[in-house]
Amino acid sequence: MEAARRALCVSDPFNPLITTFAQSAGILVISHCFHLFLKQFGQPGPVAQILAGIVLGPSLLSRIPKVNRFFIQSSTADYYEVIETIFRTVFMFLIGLEMDIPYMRRSLRKASIIASGGVIVGVLFGIAVSISLIILLKIKSQLFDFATIIIIALTNSASPVVFRLAAELKFLTSDTGRLAVCASLITEMFCVLWRSVSLAVDPWKNLGTGILFLLMTVTLIGINKYLASWCNQRIRNQKYVTNTEFLVFLFLLIAAALFIEEYGYNSAISCFLLGLMFPREGKTTRTLLHKLSYATYNFILPVYFGYIGFQLNVSILGRLKPLITVIVMIVMSIATKIIGTLVACHYLKISTDEGIVLGFLLDLKGNAELQILGKLPKETMKQWEEADVHGMVLTVVVINTVIAGVVVAHILRKKEEYFSHSHISLELGEHESELRMLACVYGSRNISSKIGLISAFSESLKTPVTTYLMHLVELPKKRTKKNLMYHQLQDGDQYSDEEDYGGNDVVEINDAVDAYTMETKVLIHQRKVVSYFERMYEDVCDSIEDLRVSIIFLTFHKHQRLDGKMESGKDGMRTTNHKVMRHAPCSVGIFVDRGQTGFQQPSSQSVQNIATLFFGGPDDREALACSKMISNHPHIHLTLIHFQNLPSSKQTEYTNEILHRNDELLLEMSNHEIEADIDRAYTQDFYNRYVTSGQVGYVEKYVENGTQTAEALRDIHDTFSLLIVGKGGRGNSPMTTGMSDWEECPELGTVGDLLASSELNTNSSVLVIQQYRHSRNDLN
Repeated sequence: MEAARRALCVSDPFNPLITTFAQSAGILVISHCFHLFLKQFGQPGPVAQILAGIVLGPSLLSRIPKVNRFFIQSSTADYYEVIETIFRTVFMFLIGLEMDIPYMRRSLRKASIIASGGVIVGVLFGIAVSISLIILLKIKSQLFDFATIIIIALTNSASPVVFRLAAELKFLTSDTGRLAVCASLITEMFCVLWRSVSLAVDPWKNLGTGILFLLMTVTLIGINKYLASWCNQRIRNQKYVTNTEFLVFLFLLIAAALFIEEYGYNSAISCFLLGLMFPREGKTTRTLLHKLSYATYNFILPVYFGYIGFQLNVSILGRLKPLITVIVMIVMSIATKIIGTLVACHYLKISTDEGIVLGFLLDLKGNAELQILGKLPKETMKQWEEADVHGMVLTVVVINTVIAGVVVAHILRKKEEYFSHSHISLELGEHESELRMLACVYGSRNISSKIGLISAFSESLKTPVTTYLMHLVELPKKRTKKNLMYHQLQDGDQYSDEEDYGGNDVVEINDAVDAYTMETKVLIHQRKVVSYFERMYEDVCDSIEDLRVSIIFLTFHKHQRLDGKMESGKDGMRTTNHKVMRHAPCSVGIFVDRGQTGFQQPSSQSVQNIATLFFGGPDDREALACSKMISNHPHIHLTLIHFQNLPSSKQTEYTNEILHRNDELLLEMSNHEIEADIDRAYTQDFYNRYVTSGQVGYVEKYVENGTQTAEALRDIHDTFSLLIVGKGGRGNSPMTTGMSDWEECPELGTVGDLLASSELNTNSSVLVIQQYRHSRNDLN
């Protein structure tokens, strides 16, 4: 591109480079200070970064002559343009790489309608505003280009700003946040495509160049798929691909983007498509996400947003015509998105509150419109110099983004209950749209069984399932750091101590996940938590909130030895499980793995027989709801074993005698009857829907006390590879009376503790489910 050639050919490249790096450092430092202050009021990072650019730019500090001479040099503009292009290339590729493709597919119609609402209203308002401004500012040349800039400035939604703002506000995993990102991408792609088409047909000889760039993008997508597959297979025992291979992918991306920009086209669409179509499985994608995410979110985007604010010069508002223009465009831009989005949301039957948030999110600016403005020919800009079109559009973009960011943060803070994660148990929620689940492992020992659980849910439900796998790693009290210089690290190693935590378990876990993803094409999102066991539960519960999961599966602290006995692991694992069960804002399952004899990944070669034990109570109903979700798996045979109590006349007379003496016991019995009615209704509904159709087996067992229950469990323990049972919540059930006398692990409940103990001598794995409680006072 022309700016790159000018930047490389300056007579003294050292000073412009110093200026560029000093400006970036200043933006980072000032934005960090602003963010520390503004986050107390719920304001996101992009607002602080744009404000930092304004402070450092000609609006404030650069008004000082010495500062102005240092930061604003004619030769630095070319460096800024090149760096801005590279930054934009990287984060558009990263957005495509992190895009939730299954959600995008099933929500494409909804996102397109919302984007279309803003685009249609934006075009109509943009035509009216551009005609008015042509008369007001006395624009006499390049009228089509001027109208295009005004329409795009009102219509466009900057997807990187929307993506980052939603992530900062912990809103990205919600339906509204993901819908806003999809709609902003569609809107931005429309604006970029519109401008690209206008360039391709004026003159018509550019049309062939545009088609060539499209073919080049498709070819590069194919090359990336081949190279990624080759890199994944070449390296077997490492978590990441080598630095050399990473740089090859990065070079291909940046080179293609600069080549497209050289001919005046916008490379945003190509970069996004390259990321969107990049293969999701394997070490290559993991490496790109790891290295690009850290650099993008901690350096690239803050500097990019800061540079947007740096270009603003508020002195332009000192003149009447520019001031009127800016006010009109800001008002019309907000009206465009609010009106268009609310109309679309009304058609889609989306609530008004959600529509207002979507409208302000889609009003965020700062990407395509600035790039299109910077790509205009110098002759055109000189003809508009008197009207200062560049300064006015830039002012509108900056002020609009700050206003929209502040308003969205305020609405989310005021409407926190409405937009926060809704805590609904599996029993109550049908999960017609999506089930989000989180599986936790402390090491590689139980990774195969956790992948089996993920497989059981992912391949059973007709509705989408989003799965997360979290590796919980203990942070040692004392750690000796490696005193290695960068050149002493092996190729592919990370210059970070945190990456060393987890040891060989990390590689084994990643290999197992990669193999499963390659086989089934089911994507598992991986995360790692490195913390002391005393505080690890906080990170887990925070992740539950951020990821909006409905159920979490923990690993039991005991593991099975070769002789079949259960051996305890670290005490910190049990402590973490206890705290997660007490504080988790979702349902919790504890998985007791029996190794090769227990539950495995269901397949045509390994059909799994699973039984759900139902005694009654909310936890057992949650266990039955969990079982219902896996009953459709073609390689799972599910059986419901319904334990029922044999009524005893002596017990009935004794109970009636006490009822007359104790009103509190009467209330307790009333609650017990209510729970019993709910149990009967739930099991009857399950029976009618699944048992009568032959999809699920059904067995009834009648017992009087805990001794008979234990005997019945011994009779069935080797028949199934997995037993699912609720933790408790049954009250003082006669069916489990006396079973708690030998209880070792209360977190599993009376039945689950017996099934997990070595005394039962079972080969079945056990999954104990605890239903999410709105009140933690009733944990048992």
